[in-house]
Amino acid sequence: MTKVSQPESNNPELLQAQHQLAAVQRISQALFQTIDLDQLVAVTLRAALEEVDAEAGSILLADHETEQLVFQYSLGEKPVPRGTTIPWDKGISGAVFQSGEPQMTSAVNQSTIHYRQIDQTTEFVTRNMITLPLRRWRGEPIGVLNVLNKRKGPPTDDDLSLLTIISAFAALAIQQARQFEDTKKAETLTLLGDIGHDMKNLLQPVLVGAQLLKAEVDDLFAGMDEAELQKKKRSQRLCDDAAGIVQKGVERLHDRVKEIADCVKGLNSDPNFAPCQLDMVIDDVIKTLFLVAKEKQITLHTDGLNSLPEFKADERRLYNAFYNLVNNAIPETPPGGSITVGGRPDPTSGAIEVWVTDTGRGMPPEIRERLFSARAMSTKKGGTGLGTKIVKDVVDAHQGKIWVESEVGAGTTFHLLLPLDPTKSAPQAGL
Repeated sequence: MTKVSQPESNNPELLQAQHQLAAVQRISQALFQTIDLDQLVAVTLRAALEEVDAEAGSILLADHETEQLVFQYSLGEKPVPRGTTIPWDKGISGAVFQSGEPQMTSAVNQSTIHYRQIDQTTEFVTRNMITLPLRRWRGEPIGVLNVLNKRKGPPTDDDLSLLTIISAFAALAIQQARQFEDTKKAETLTLLGDIGHDMKNLLQPVLVGAQLLKAEVDDLFAGMDEAELQKKKRSQRLCDDAAGIVQKGVERLHDRVKEIADCVKGLNSDPNFAPCQLDMVIDDVIKTLFLVAKEKQITLHTDGLNSLPEFKADERRLYNAFYNLVNNAIPETPPGGSITVGGRPDPTSGAIEVWVTDTGRGMPPEIRERLFSARAMSTKKGGTGLGTKIVKDVVDAHQGKIWVESEVGAGTTFHLLLPLDPTKSAPQAGL
């Protein structure tokens, strides 16, 4: 008797292969339509959840400097905040990252290695979990993909096979996006070098002109008698201040270009610590930005800076940090608003606390939570996110702490805790 083969449509293995092939086609088309890393991660996670029919999931990428896994993207009713970190050798995710081998966990509550702090923070109950490594082709893992709480039944080998394909495509696309970012950085560095050279040539006549103008004004005031000179004292001070602003501005513009280039390269030169009076640094910042703020009908204030003690700091870097904070606050503050730089000494911690507060529009939680993370990017038109990184780098160079308080519609306050002597000890967090 001749055995009649089953129709292809009733062959489970063939159906599964067709399902996987269709899924691969959808995912590959979606992934390779963009080279933006954030979009790639989002597309990957959505595809994984849809194909397996799961409630939630996350993609974590490795930070080799801190040896942590960083939540890059999370989906579900109670997503993990972006920028949340876990040690890369802890939990199921850490085990998969270290071994490079996927894991299916049908009963997470019985796992002895599950990292329960994340569930406790988000109040999410993880029932089952599929975790896969994201890794370079024949290379080390670059992160992990988590798919949580499959809706219909426990995770299966078919789910694992499909997610393995998704994770392989995702890792390849992520590496491609990172290589593109590295190429853009190299192009940016070349461009910054050209800009720095051109800027020096273009600004030199401005600097020389300001010096000639100051010399002419000095001669003019020198020819006045004492009575007339007393009447013009305010004008003389204004001219001296204007010439000083131009000269310092040119010098700081050169420093700024170099600092941005170093930031792009991920390099930091050693800080030059010397006795510093912060009120004088902030005074320079306000003088520089006074007209910009005035045009926007925004008032710049200081509060308590005169009471701060002299401390060791890199004055140039501090200027750049506070310039960034105040300058970034100006476009976020509506007309009639204000920006205040305040400070107070804290002898018990051997530090000073400084804050920059505005009456602006505030930040949504997703922006605030990732502000100082490795993947912080500006949401402003034309923004790069480098300003925030520069501020964080300055604070880190001073062994300090920085945090932000902000709510939409209620303004923003940046807090900086700076030790009196960063060469000895760092201030304690939580002050």
